[in-house]
Amino acid sequence: MGLTKTDAYTPDQIRIAELCKAIGHPARVAILQKLLTVECCISRDFSDEIDLSQPTISRHLQELKTVGLIAGTIEGTSVSYCINPERWREVQGFINGLFELYGKENNCC
Repeated sequence: MGLTKTDAYTPDQIRIAELCKAIGHPARVAILQKLLTVECCISRDFSDEIDLSQPTISRHLQELKTVGLIAGTIEGTSVSYCINPERWREVQGFINGLFELYGKENNCC
């Protein structure tokens, strides 16, 4: 988290921030959307969908893999990526938890 004082935040707050940072790039959103619509995808297929070079796409894939949103398997020279279902449900729970904190009676502004 850089120079941010992480001890001032809960572990859940830090995890949500890390996930949002990983998702916070349009290319990564496009990759996630593609993976959510197919069973698995070979990494070189993304260059047909996203107008970026293969090395740039690989860096974005690595960011998503680092936070556990996607999983990858290596078969020869091909790397296949797919959504990590357990982590995806965990992220859904974090985000839903944020929405649940908002009360319907909240009319402060």
